[in-house]
Amino acid sequence: MKILILGAGKMGSFLTDVLSFEHDTAVYDVDPQRLRFVYHTLRFTELAEIAEFKPELVINAATVKYTIDAFNQVIPYLPKDCILSDIASVKTGLKEFYEKSGFRYVSTHPMFGPTFAHLDNLSKENAIVINEGDYMGRIFFKDLYSTLKLNIFEYSFDEHDETMAYSLSIPFVSSFVFAAIMKHQDAPGTTFKRHLDIARGLMSEDDFLLQEILFNPRTPGQVEGIRRELKELLEIIQEKDADGMKRYLTKIRENIR
Repeated sequence: MKILILGAGKMGSFLTDVLSFEHDTAVYDVDPQRLRFVYHTLRFTELAEIAEFKPELVINAATVKYTIDAFNQVIPYLPKDCILSDIASVKTGLKEFYEKSGFRYVSTHPMFGPTFAHLDNLSKENAIVINEGDYMGRIFFKDLYSTLKLNIFEYSFDEHDETMAYSLSIPFVSSFVFAAIMKHQDAPGTTFKRHLDIARGLMSEDDFLLQEILFNPRTPGQVEGIRRELKELLEIIQEKDADGMKRYLTKIRENIR
């Protein structure tokens, strides 16, 4: 299959590396410098090159901020039977865009990032395939993610964003708060160092990606839940309520069992 990947960032480069040995791949990026780090593939910086390539599938790996803009830029140069796809972590507006585009489409979300994941062993990582859109497109990505040994789940667009509000917003906000109040420690404990590593990895991500995940319409409810729990915990601590603390710890252990 002839596959065009939009964006030569971390995920774009990873997907190129995975796909280029079995497919005819090309990567398009407006920044030629980023293309220095992709191999075994055609490297495009001009839209006319896309028209000549005639891709059968486009995988949009551009930053979330530019996902729809990137599609709009290349669509005039695509064959009408080309399948559009994205791997965006936030799907807001994408369903409406796809339905108006006139193209077949498939939307997925590999639930890992090159920052944290062990790319040589993804068996503990997950991927979401949106159960709307083109059937053959979904089959392609299910096969791809199965090859990578990812655990695959199928959600609708709405179910995906609801899941992201929970599974991404809560750890993101918790890491933000930890980093916002932390002070340098000459002899940090193991738990502190682990939290610090997570915070540093998170803060290496694109600012707009972090913003879009937190601006998910369902995120405020999750953050409000954090605030309620902090209020309850603070009251237990201030009152030195041993029984209350025991009940609180029991609740936590049941949640993570």
